[in-house]
Amino acid sequence: MIIAVDGPTASGKGTIAKALAGHFGLPHLDTGLLYRAVGRQVMLAGGNPDDPHAALAACDFPEAMLEDEFLRSEEVGGYASRVSVHPDVRRALFERQRAFALQEGGAVLDGRDIGTVIAPEAQVKLFVTASVAERARRRWLEMQSRGIAVELAAIEADIAARDVRDTGRKDAPLMAAADAVVLDTTLLGRDAAIEAAIKTVEGHRP
Repeated sequence: MIIAVDGPTASGKGTIAKALAGHFGLPHLDTGLLYRAVGRQVMLAGGNPDDPHAALAACDFPEAMLEDEFLRSEEVGGYASRVSVHPDVRRALFERQRAFALQEGGAVLDGRDIGTVIAPEAQVKLFVTASVAERARRRWLEMQSRGIAVELAAIEADIAARDVRDTGRKDAPLMAAADAVVLDTTLLGRDAAIEAAIKTVEGHRP
């Protein structure tokens, strides 16, 4: 069984995807980490994430980088959103994601184009979303818990800008697949959101 979990930044899709993987005994891939690794590689090289050539070169990042906690930072997230608009970058990472999705026994993948591009044949597709204000609040609380001082307004502006880039790019824009179940987590706590996702998968699994 392939479960595709898509959604915008800080919607809770990663938390939900991990919980689904644990509940159904499936391997999980946070595809956003791949783009964050590319963004981080661009940073380390002193390149411009808006330059398609620099972004493509950064796709050859070391595997160990995926374990770097700094990939979760807001700075890297901004770079990831910028490199992800380049078609060549998306093509370079496509096969890696596709192979993970098609492994024997199935998998759970979360990202922004899993149900539409990476695994359109997924048996279950979720599109997890929430309001910009709520997503910003969650990210702000996360940053606070990690001792990172950042203004809530700055996070909200960054998330809104990422939404524009992600939904407006020509190649694999962020959107819900036609057969996806939309799960709005704006008013749901972590446990309630996970419970709703599990019930959705159980109701749609083959």
